[in-house]
Amino acid sequence: MLTVRAPATSANLGSGFDVFGVALERPADVVRVSKADETTIEVTGAGSQYIPEDPEKNTVGAVADALDAPAHIEIDKGIRPASGLGSSAASAAGAAVGLNRLYDRGHTREKLVPIAAKGEAVVSGDAHDDNVAPSIMGGFTIATDDGVTQVDASIPLVACLPDIVVSTRDARRVIPEQASVEQLVETVGDAAMLTTGMHRDDPELVGEGMYDSVVTPARAELIDGYEAVRTAALDAGATGVTISGAGPTVIAACHERNQRAIGSAMLETFAHNDVDAQVYQTRIGAGATVF
Repeated sequence: MLTVRAPATSANLGSGFDVFGVALERPADVVRVSKADETTIEVTGAGSQYIPEDPEKNTVGAVADALDAPAHIEIDKGIRPASGLGSSAASAAGAAVGLNRLYDRGHTREKLVPIAAKGEAVVSGDAHDDNVAPSIMGGFTIATDDGVTQVDASIPLVACLPDIVVSTRDARRVIPEQASVEQLVETVGDAAMLTTGMHRDDPELVGEGMYDSVVTPARAELIDGYEAVRTAALDAGATGVTISGAGPTVIAACHERNQRAIGSAMLETFAHNDVDAQVYQTRIGAGATVF
């Protein structure tokens, strides 16, 4: 048996819709794999009652099939489903890394990304790399049709998860079908600034580059209290705030010294909007780790 810790992730980061992603130091899923004649799945932990154990309906079943690696797969969920923290991607990433090692398939981490994305397609309907890439490779990742570019960044982050459910399908449904030239130019500039900030480990540049005027405002309507929480986090010292992935998690870039104040401000503001929440003081970290 092999055990893999697969980290939560935050995709998009505002200006990098369907392209940018980061691995978080916490929370994480723990995936255990052992060889078997056919694939079976056992799920425990956060939200496990909502996750199917049928291999045809679970992200890890598609991964095992793609690697031709039947196994008994145990998933201990540390990442709540429908959180905007790459819950399904973490399970798929953990399975891909673990089964690749267990069966000695010899794939590089980058080659495992599209394999894990096949598992993501089971849940979201499309094979996107923006969450599985950082969960496998760690750091800050840029995922395009030409492959994945990875940067070892270590920016402090605060992730606040409200007790709200936002489905990936609903979050994609509200995305505007058109954007102005001015918005496109602004987004390119912000994405370039964020990427430079990641290379420099500069929370100020990263925060400035998280602004987005196209996708984020539309998705914010699905999260009660988002604008107030964003303002409270900025007032408490965040350098930038946006929606993590499809939501409802709100993620803030910051300096480490401000993490506690930012987390408290976000929790208090959600509470003022009658929404329970939990907060993670975290940072950009490593990818899936085999034990």
